[in-house]
Amino acid sequence: MSAPTHHRDNLSIDQALALRTAAVRLSDTFRDMFGTETIERFLHSSYDEFAGRAVVLNYLPLLAERFARQRLKALARVEGKAHDGIPVVLFLCTHNAGRSQMAMGFFTHYAGDRAVAWSGGSEPGSRVNPAAVAAMAERGIDISGEYPKPWTDEIVRAADAVITMGCGDACPVFPGRRYEEWVLDDPAGMDVAAVRPVRDEIERRVRVLLDELGVPAA
Repeated sequence: MSAPTHHRDNLSIDQALALRTAAVRLSDTFRDMFGTETIERFLHSSYDEFAGRAVVLNYLPLLAERFARQRLKALARVEGKAHDGIPVVLFLCTHNAGRSQMAMGFFTHYAGDRAVAWSGGSEPGSRVNPAAVAAMAERGIDISGEYPKPWTDEIVRAADAVITMGCGDACPVFPGRRYEEWVLDDPAGMDVAAVRPVRDEIERRVRVLLDELGVPAA
């Protein structure tokens, strides 16, 4: 994750209240695993990450809370504080706006609660590609509520498999993970018709991955 830029110095009253409320909710979930300082540090650094490129400022506290929750879940796995035995797959691409979002959408759709999918980007965009959203909607999968985000060390370390799609040397490498590169066209700038073949190839590969992981597809 990039270095904090302390965008919280210019918080509105509503945003400050929303962040305090988010910290309480996160504490309710993770207080048995982490101290208040750790929880708030993850929340605030997540906020700073999104604040530098946010399009709609009103959603920043919610995005920060969602990302901090994911990061804290990952840290709990890394530190052995969570033992659900469910495999975690991390899908990575450059902007986390197209390929990795579609892959996560298919994986979650087919795996249900039998596995977990996360996604991230080396240079996260400002929103998910609308053509990718439309292409996935054609398959009955809604990714419109997703958002581009970076990866962090704890998220990569918590993953059992890391699937990369075009992030090149920027993709993280940690020992003991399963790594696989999927060579796929970048849907950036494509219309829905051009995205469909990419979408279909991602679906095929996700189903193969689920089979290899021993996760029955729904």
